[in-house]
Amino acid sequence: MYRIRTYNSISCKGLDHFSTEKYQISSQFEAPHAYILRSHKLHKEVVPDSVIAIARAGAGFNNIPVTDYTNRGIVVFNTPGANANAVKELVIASLLLGSRDIYGGMNYVQSLGHLENSEAMNRLLEQNKKHFAGHEIKNKTLGVVGLGAIGSMIANLALELGMNVVGYDPAISVEAAWQLSSQVQRMESLEALLAQADFVTLHVPAIPPTRHLINEKTLRNMKPTAKVMNFSRAEIVCAEAIVAALDQSIIAGYISDFPAPNLLGRHNVLLMPHIGASTAEAEENCAIMAANQLIDFLEHGNIQNSVNYPSTKMPRNGGTRITFSNRNIPNVLGRVLPILADCGLNVIDMVNKSRNEIAYNIVDIEGKVDHNLDLDQKIRLVEGVLRVRIL
Repeated sequence: MYRIRTYNSISCKGLDHFSTEKYQISSQFEAPHAYILRSHKLHKEVVPDSVIAIARAGAGFNNIPVTDYTNRGIVVFNTPGANANAVKELVIASLLLGSRDIYGGMNYVQSLGHLENSEAMNRLLEQNKKHFAGHEIKNKTLGVVGLGAIGSMIANLALELGMNVVGYDPAISVEAAWQLSSQVQRMESLEALLAQADFVTLHVPAIPPTRHLINEKTLRNMKPTAKVMNFSRAEIVCAEAIVAALDQSIIAGYISDFPAPNLLGRHNVLLMPHIGASTAEAEENCAIMAANQLIDFLEHGNIQNSVNYPSTKMPRNGGTRITFSNRNIPNVLGRVLPILADCGLNVIDMVNKSRNEIAYNIVDIEGKVDHNLDLDQKIRLVEGVLRVRIL
């Protein structure tokens, strides 16, 4: 029986995927096999040795100390693309809010509550609506930084809305490239994209190389009429640089899902309370995806959408499955296979994958493993091995 500890409010539609015959779900387990969470921060928490996997029901994972867990053999999953449609819709809405002063106009209407009749209100509206005029997004240029699941969807939709779209992503995957319209013009550098765009939308992960990707230097490449939209992560943009750029008319506006005190009260800034993925549908999709990834890993050792371990999948071939993770150093697998042979175990199939400093192995062998062989202990003693499981 696998024990899954939950943090935050996880959609029941996701938790229902865990069979009651194989899983126990609780927020109180002392020694769980896995965590499933949303935004709960784990950086200062003591994670017991029983934990072998953590599933983040969402795309971002900066609330998880990934490097520490990697070294302990804990696989960390996220759910890329599960909330992509929710974020896409909010970005497009923000694009329209940024091009026309819809927010200002609505606030103006609410300020007219002191008027006693519709005639007086309509007269004032006709006189003052010119103050809220804006521009259409058709034929404007949208720059998309990061062309993954969300960025590619936004780029394609912006084309359908009549915009010109330029994109920049030095690490675009083959899968993302297939999803991207050929009409999106690929830019060779961030600076080239910023120089062309009327609007820039950011969709990159919060990792050290992307911290303050938008800063004082990069902002100086932009048009004075351009606006920046950040629905990725707060760390991607230097808020101080944005304030300075707005004050100096280097850019015209900023729209973000990540408020900061120095951005409040500005007429050229629109801020939202981190609601990019806050739809019932997105929460359900993320929870279902996270649950299915945990189930496949716990029951079969398969890894998909891990942020720290290589994607590794193999159909079950009968018999017993052995999985082990190790540091990506020479001859680990070469030392494990003789152990299986010495125990009289015949390998049916196997797969070995590596990612940076970590390797992961799935080995199917004939028949069952006698517990008296202490096979897991023997493999664990091999230099570089981090964790062993016999399924």
